[in-house]
Amino acid sequence: MIAATNLERMFGNIDIYLFDQLLRGRIPREGRILDAGCGHGRNIRYLLNAGYDVSAVDTDPNAISEALRLAAGLNASLPPGNFRLDPVEAMSFDAESMDVVISIAVLHFAADDRQFTAMVESMWRVLKPGGLFFSRLASNIGMESRMIPKQGRRFLLPDGSERYLVDEALLLDWTRRLGGVLADPLKTTIVQDQRCMTTWVVRKGAV
Repeated sequence: MIAATNLERMFGNIDIYLFDQLLRGRIPREGRILDAGCGHGRNIRYLLNAGYDVSAVDTDPNAISEALRLAAGLNASLPPGNFRLDPVEAMSFDAESMDVVISIAVLHFAADDRQFTAMVESMWRVLKPGGLFFSRLASNIGMESRMIPKQGRRFLLPDGSERYLVDEALLLDWTRRLGGVLADPLKTTIVQDQRCMTTWVVRKGAV
């Protein structure tokens, strides 16, 4: 039996739905993984410790400094250039250079349709054919009547935050426009009287 403290040491505060993808073997050990909007690295700690080829971007210098610190302590063989102070919508990585792109709690910070489009297209650009795009983002699915419209797709949520919200139709339309295939059905977690978080997992079609 693995003690809870050992599990925490191994996996840290990894997103449970990303953990599910790991358990199902969808994040290849030999692949190159990008965390687009890494924050302070909660979702790359395990990947670094397990020896994955991890890259990350964020617009917060403190976040990139923390990602570099984690990498130096857990997987010192990774080049510092893997960790870049880039906006998600204008990443400097080469096209089709990543096997998996992770986007957790990032897309709902889009200011408007233009920025959302730029972020999605940027992440799709760096993903290899056959690669996996994994995103969790705020939606209105299941709480449509509780969201207060502000401007465009930005809404005031019951938790008091303002977010760019997607719905089922938009995510399915984007999947079609990208030429991708859903690797999983859309899954939404409703946090009572607060928010909805939807998991959007898309496989990039082979050329």
